[in-house]
Amino acid sequence: MLPTLDLPSLLERLLPVARAAGAAIMEIYATDFAVRGKDDASPVTEADERAEALILPELARLTPDIPVVSEEEASAGRIPAVADRFWLVDPLDGTKEFISRNGEFTVNIALVEHGTPVLGVVFAPALDRLFAGAAGAGGFAEDKGVRRSIACRMPPMEGLTVVASRSHGDADALAAFLAGRKVASQTNAGSSLKLCLVAAGEADVYPRLGRTMEWDIAAGDAVLRAAGGSVNTLDGKVLTYGKPDFANPHFAAWGMAPTP
Repeated sequence: MLPTLDLPSLLERLLPVARAAGAAIMEIYATDFAVRGKDDASPVTEADERAEALILPELARLTPDIPVVSEEEASAGRIPAVADRFWLVDPLDGTKEFISRNGEFTVNIALVEHGTPVLGVVFAPALDRLFAGAAGAGGFAEDKGVRRSIACRMPPMEGLTVVASRSHGDADALAAFLAGRKVASQTNAGSSLKLCLVAAGEADVYPRLGRTMEWDIAAGDAVLRAAGGSVNTLDGKVLTYGKPDFANPHFAAWGMAPTP
């Protein structure tokens, strides 16, 4: 049995960590930064690495016994053994958004227990928007320092608001997923902000019909679950974490909408 953690208290202690990582990212954002390619052909910048170098020591200080799986460490082949409780970190989610300078990139920190993300913080430093949540404690957003509770909504009578990926998408697959559903509008967003928009009741569903890794979405998933939503595979099963390769199947993140 896992020792009990005070999740709301731990979450509050994570917020300044995420904000500090965001500040480090914004320092690089203001420069003429270089972009390199990783082995999987995805881009990486100094901002990814500086944010990760800030977050990992803080997690080790806060929870020295909990292993951390982080994107850039994993890309370098440094992946700790994980069991029933571990951290998932994406120090800069939406590197393509960072490179294109549209502001829609985030710092993602999530705690997973028994395959479920139970705590998460998502911070978009260029937008000064922060989303956070913990199991049993609900979710909240901080916009320019002002905190408010968030919750998923029932889809309105006029239909679903669909949020889709700005940089990754298959229009035909999305059209097939939405076929037969009443859709009022569709919008696009970058990074894990899509999950947070559903959690905040600003959208109803985010279908992801392409490859993602667990660290891409765990923090947003935690916020969404805390706000009353869920992330389901396309056959309706709740998404789980701690898979051997940390790769996700296609999924749909729902607010309070039916999943069939």
